[in-house]
Amino acid sequence: MMYGTAWKKDDTARLVHLALSAGFRGIDTACQPKHYNEPGVGEGIRSFLEYQPQCNNSPPVTRNDLFIQTKFTPLSGQDTSRPIPYDSHTDLTTQVQQSLRASLKNLGTTYVDSLVLHSPLRNIRDTMVVWRAFEEAVKSGTAKQIGISNIYDVAEYERIWAEAEIKPTVVQNRFYATTAYDSDLRKLLRTASPSATYQSFWTLTGNPKILQHPRVLGIVRLLNSENQDSEQEEEPLVITPAHVFYRFAMDLGIVPLNGTKDVDKMKSDLRVARMVNLLTDEDRQQLRELIGE
Repeated sequence: MMYGTAWKKDDTARLVHLALSAGFRGIDTACQPKHYNEPGVGEGIRSFLEYQPQCNNSPPVTRNDLFIQTKFTPLSGQDTSRPIPYDSHTDLTTQVQQSLRASLKNLGTTYVDSLVLHSPLRNIRDTMVVWRAFEEAVKSGTAKQIGISNIYDVAEYERIWAEAEIKPTVVQNRFYATTAYDSDLRKLLRTASPSATYQSFWTLTGNPKILQHPRVLGIVRLLNSENQDSEQEEEPLVITPAHVFYRFAMDLGIVPLNGTKDVDKMKSDLRVARMVNLLTDEDRQQLRELIGE
């Protein structure tokens, strides 16, 4: 599970610090001032690394313990009425280079663990020009891996994969019914690209009906009943529909983005991320049926 930083605006630094203090180690952002405050992400990371709480004599968290992911956002996804992180009149390769330099400065790091293309461009030629610039970032060490977001056409992904010298290792999409939960794309990733990670956003926001479905509520009631009868070292966690759906997504091999602003939810969601045996095979099958698998 990663902490998502979209729409946090002036509260970004505080929330990133809180998320890292709660136990998140993966942070997702973008060099897109329209929806992200990337400098605030960098400030939150720096303040945590400098003033992090010490627990149980554990060693301090360092930059190398974090997974920092940012995105290059094409001009179509930028708000051109405000400053953007690159010269919109220059070529695409230079735009990527300028955007990545801005991200490294904003985030206070010499490299990002993952660089993601925020969306495909208007045609495959332009997309591959950007992808070649991404590949150069990997070769130079400023990006450890590269991926793509908002790609819902399996054939388009296959074309990018075929033409790429360095293959995508991240696909980040909305996980909801409108796209059939990317069933075909996730199947392709499992078979043709098992090292690639599928990251989901809108995991909760895009699924209000599932979160209130009688099957999900039944699983929640049963889990909470079992919690009352079991002996645990930690205080029993009150399971919610959100916990069940997050755990189900992770059981499918998905890495969900979590954008909560509530520190208690941060902590409880991370506890669920560690509870690998929370759901039974029967639970998972019921949930698979809800998403059409």
